[in-house]
Amino acid sequence: MYDASTKPYLIRAIYEWCVDQGFTPYVAVQVDGQTKVPTEFIKDGQIVLNISYTATRHLKIGNDFINFSARFNGSSRELEVPIQAVIGVFAKENGQGLFFQATEEITASAVNPNGPSAPQDEEEPPSPPPAKPPRGGHLKVVK
Repeated sequence: MYDASTKPYLIRAIYEWCVDQGFTPYVAVQVDGQTKVPTEFIKDGQIVLNISYTATRHLKIGNDFINFSARFNGSSRELEVPIQAVIGVFAKENGQGLFFQATEEITASAVNPNGPSAPQDEEEPPSPPPAKPPRGGHLKVVK
């Protein structure tokens, strides 16, 4: 039987909490090969996106993907973010929300967006840098 992840439910809950409180919901994303976002705004393999009602169009936070349209430099873009790539959801105004640990699969894809590479003959492969939250320490890592 399929074991459903709690992650999309937690993302939707924090999104709803932000909206109810009048805050601006943001998501932090570890970009991988499945993530469709404007590449010019990616920094260190990550992007932070405003997912508020006024910044998005046709926002859908599903169990597998977050889909929406947004304007970047005046042009409309279709974005698709795999739920597994979301490393945080939080309020812009106070930084409160949740952060998640990036999975090995996402971390490997972020290092090589074309997919995982063949193992090399090294004693110890270099570990990718840890995900950094865009705000202060008000957020909590959820496993």
